[in-house]
Amino acid sequence: MPAPRNPLKSALSQGRLQRGLWLNLSSGLVAEMAGQAGFDWCLIDGEHGPWDPSAIRAQLMALEGTGTAPVVRVPTDADWILKQVLDLGVQSVLVPMVHSADQARAVVRGLRYPPDGVRGQGAMVARASGFGAIADYAETANDQICCLVQAESRAALDDLDAIAAVEGVDAVFIGPADLAADMGLSIDAPDLRRAIAGAIPRIRAAGKAAGIICPDADFAHYTGLGVTFLGMGSDAMLLQAALARLAGTEIP
Repeated sequence: MPAPRNPLKSALSQGRLQRGLWLNLSSGLVAEMAGQAGFDWCLIDGEHGPWDPSAIRAQLMALEGTGTAPVVRVPTDADWILKQVLDLGVQSVLVPMVHSADQARAVVRGLRYPPDGVRGQGAMVARASGFGAIADYAETANDQICCLVQAESRAALDDLDAIAAVEGVDAVFIGPADLAADMGLSIDAPDLRRAIAGAIPRIRAAGKAAGIICPDADFAHYTGLGVTFLGMGSDAMLLQAALARLAGTEIP
């Protein structure tokens, strides 16, 4: 039996818009609610949320059966981190702060079994293989891994064509906040919007999906430019906004 098919990887390769939500609260209940809401994907954030494999596993289990594909953002591109998240059963991984094509190639190697990569052979006792129930997991897993890398620095934009051309990279995700900080700009600066608007067609020209997270007022703008991996918000920000709105309600 082969590794499970990755529907998100397939959809992105076909150029279909995939809408998703960031999960920062590290809650299995919130993950289940988000999955049932009908998003195409939910991203469990291990960079700006807790890097806790047990909590990540609980959220993965909560998303099962909802029809929403899980993605995990790791805190760093270290091989042992990539191996650990893959062994949890994650098939779509977002790696932050990828500044060069060489770094992107190293990320791809970390996500793949030999001879194409350096992933360790531990999944037969892990959740990824159903604890050994998927007999052909190691032989078939590479083809179902979706590698998403974040371009969020001036260095990444300078090397963007080469990053997007790396074999095994499925999507390049623009990180607006860190890119703005690296450029010394505010998040709403026109120069930042121009830089992002110039980056998206370059990613698409390489045959890769482009991604971003943005306010709802910008959804149409960025999908019009070619974004197909669209972050529509985060659980933490949505909850905070709803709570503040409720608390501020005037009662006659």
